[in-house]
Amino acid sequence: MQKDIINGSSMLVEALHKEGVEVVFGYPGGAVLNVYDEIYKQTYFRHILTRHEQGAVHAADGYARASGKVGVAIITSGPGFTNAITGIATAYTDSVPLVVISGQVPITQIGTDAFQEIDAVGISRPCTKHNYLVKDIADFPRILKEAFYIARTGRPGPVLIDLPKDISAAKAPFVYPTKIDIPSYRPTLKGNSRQIKKLANLIMESKAPLAYIGGGAVSSDAYEEIKTFLTLTKMPSVETLMARGVTQNDENFLGMLGMHGTYAANMAVSECDLLISLGARFDDRVTGKVSEFAKFAKIAHIDVDPSSIGKIIDVKYPIVGDLRLVLQELNKELRILISEAYVDQSKEEVKSFIEQESFLAKLTKWKQTHPLKYADSDSVLKPQWVIEELGRVFGSKAVIVTDVGQHQMWAAQFYPLDSKRQFITSGGLGTMGFGLPAALGAAVALENTDKIVVSISGDGGILMNIQELMTLKETGIKCINIVLNNGYLGMVRQWQEIFYENRLSSVTLTQPNFDALTSSFGLLGLSASTKEDFKDILQKAIDYPESSLLNVAIEPLEKVFPMVPGGNPLYKMILE
Repeated sequence: MQKDIINGSSMLVEALHKEGVEVVFGYPGGAVLNVYDEIYKQTYFRHILTRHEQGAVHAADGYARASGKVGVAIITSGPGFTNAITGIATAYTDSVPLVVISGQVPITQIGTDAFQEIDAVGISRPCTKHNYLVKDIADFPRILKEAFYIARTGRPGPVLIDLPKDISAAKAPFVYPTKIDIPSYRPTLKGNSRQIKKLANLIMESKAPLAYIGGGAVSSDAYEEIKTFLTLTKMPSVETLMARGVTQNDENFLGMLGMHGTYAANMAVSECDLLISLGARFDDRVTGKVSEFAKFAKIAHIDVDPSSIGKIIDVKYPIVGDLRLVLQELNKELRILISEAYVDQSKEEVKSFIEQESFLAKLTKWKQTHPLKYADSDSVLKPQWVIEELGRVFGSKAVIVTDVGQHQMWAAQFYPLDSKRQFITSGGLGTMGFGLPAALGAAVALENTDKIVVSISGDGGILMNIQELMTLKETGIKCINIVLNNGYLGMVRQWQEIFYENRLSSVTLTQPNFDALTSSFGLLGLSASTKEDFKDILQKAIDYPESSLLNVAIEPLEKVFPMVPGGNPLYKMILE
């Protein structure tokens, strides 16, 4: 059989097609001219030209989170790559599968300080799951296959392929691999059966168990398994920021835990006797003071990434494996044990269930006596009310994408999240400027569905990638962008007020005319400062066929509560 002899750029295009890629986000430049020439010729996938390389990677990230597929971005060398590194790091900390192809100077010029040369592999090493510098055209098909495999398997993450310009032009036979064999990378998917049985028995014996659900539940698509687990055990649960919406309104859900978690969620962690981590990584914003975190509990941790287990918190019951697959086995064991327990009413497990109900009753009382709350106003818009109003209007139909800051926490607290992949945010790196381009990517992923993408940003972060409004206009993609405008870098201001004796240093923001700015991009820009105004402009945005930006003036000094001051245990919350 004769093998096709094609150049490296054609190999890339063919590989993207074979991997099922439907859309690529990118920004061309000198080092990727050969690649873009082949993109011009192909009809396999859609290419979306963003207006900044950071925007391209965030858009690929938002696409991946909304769709569950691998996001793809193409960028040029030098400043094109350095512009993209924040997006790559954002995806890395939140375990998002990306393949990023960066152009590079020809191999003979590497190390000579050539025009637009940068050590992309060296710079990206700390914030990629893996990276490649393509040195031989014969290796390129294998590298492409491995990149997609590594990005989507195990704990997902971004993979960088640094492609020198001469390799993109070189020709060789193209045979795309059908199998992958990487001896040093073989993720464990099936959990240890003995450990799973131990955990099932531990759950039956526990008097105050708690499920702690993290972003791994989203990555592994374990929604139904978690729902079954919570229904079987009637166990109370808490979610991290990255897992918001996973429990889908389970009756014993206590809310988000951590620095801005609910009173009931944080107290449950502090008083449980068994904490089961389901795809979470014990981030510092979740644990507070580590020595006080779940100090009365035995801790079990289910995670596909063995390096995450025991890294921060001592774990007595580790289970390495894909969360969805492990929960399927755990649920089977629990069904058997629960059935046996109720046949033999003398069993200790029945007594444990009675004590678990007592623990749950205490948590329910805390939930009722210390709910999330705010002082509403008819004279000024409260951000919490705006979020609630969005929930009333859109409910499960909206996918919420946030930037980073106070608005991010209010969205996580007050939007009624109850659907798969409904909440997209930069959790680990906390990247301001993420929201708008990520919403663009999410809207592309959901373009032919009944979902609407609603982006929520602050007046600081929105300006960091405001240029992507042009991409929204050019592509005709629709999303509704809400700017909660308080005239400050709100979260920084909150910390300065509480911990720095109200010395407000460099947090006051001079405002552009957001309506005129949005109009200059050819999109709908509207403002509101009252409830009636907001309802009116929101309806106009819904009716408008293209994207819009709604500038919403909110109470300038509103704070996010509850709040656990840095370094404090979770039970030491500032409630108001």
